[in-house]
Amino acid sequence: MAVFSFTLALMAMACPLKAFDMAQSTRCVAIPNQMKVCKDVGYSEMRLPNFLGHSNLEGEVVPRSEDWKPLLQTGCHPQAQAFLCSLIAPVCLDTFIQPCRSLCMAVKDSCAPVLACQGHPWPEALDCDRFPAEEDMCLSPHAKFSHFVKGLPKPACQNCPSVEDAPAMKTVLDAFCHHDFAVTAKIHRHRTLTGEPEFEIQGRVEFIRQGPLLPYDTQHLLHRWLLINLKCANTLVRPGRSQLYVLTGSVQPDGTLALTRLFPWHKKDTNIAVATRKWKHHRC
Repeated sequence: MAVFSFTLALMAMACPLKAFDMAQSTRCVAIPNQMKVCKDVGYSEMRLPNFLGHSNLEGEVVPRSEDWKPLLQTGCHPQAQAFLCSLIAPVCLDTFIQPCRSLCMAVKDSCAPVLACQGHPWPEALDCDRFPAEEDMCLSPHAKFSHFVKGLPKPACQNCPSVEDAPAMKTVLDAFCHHDFAVTAKIHRHRTLTGEPEFEIQGRVEFIRQGPLLPYDTQHLLHRWLLINLKCANTLVRPGRSQLYVLTGSVQPDGTLALTRLFPWHKKDTNIAVATRKWKHHRC
C-alpha cells in the first residue's frame, strides 16, 4: 500500500546522506511521463544524480517521487511541489540550483505538522540547514504564496470528531448553534489500483450555517481535512461507497478548521431533515 511505501521512504530519508558533490559527473534526462509528482513543474529535463543521491531513474527516482504524492495532495504549502521536485528532479541548467534555506523553512513550517499528524517526522535528508542561504543562487519562496496561505483557513490535525447516527432533532439544532459552521457534504471513498484509499467530496457542499467559511474554498478545504486526518477519514466511509454527512465545526484562533460533530444523513433520518428546515427560523 502507498501508506506503507511512504513510511519506508521516510525511514530511508531519515538516514543521513553523503554531501552532494557539485563536481561529480552528471547527465541531463527528460522527466518521464510516469513521474507525475513533478509533472508540469515548469521544465522538462532533470539532472542525475539528483540532490538526494539517486542516480537510477526507473529504480529509484520515479518510485521515490511518487511516495510524496500523499503529502502533496494535502496542499500543505503551495510551493511544496517546487521544493521537493528541485531535489528529486533538479532542473538541468549550466549551474546547480538548489532550494533556498528560506524556502525549505517555509515548506517545513506548513508540511511538517501534516507529516506529524500522520505519525512521521520531518526527514533528516530535508534538514533546512543543508541548503544555501544566498537567495540569488537558489530557489526562493514567493511572497504572494505566503500571503495567500495566511488568508485562508487550514484543516486542523485533530482527534476524530464525534459521529452520531440517528440523532434527535434537538441534538442537530444544538450542534448548529454551538459551532461556527454547518454544511452537508457527500464523502466518497474509492481505491486505486495499488489499493491506496482515496477520498473526494462529491458534488456541491451545501451550507446550513456558513460562518467564516468561503464558498469557493470549502470543498477543497474539507478534502484536505480528509487527507490530513487519514486514519479518521478511513472510519467515515467504507471502500467503494459514498456517504452524505452533516458536518459541524469551528475555525480556531490559529486559523485552523476543526470538525466537531458529524451526522451521517441516511434516507430514514427525518430528524436531520426537519432540523435543517427549522434552522432558518430557529433561535439558539
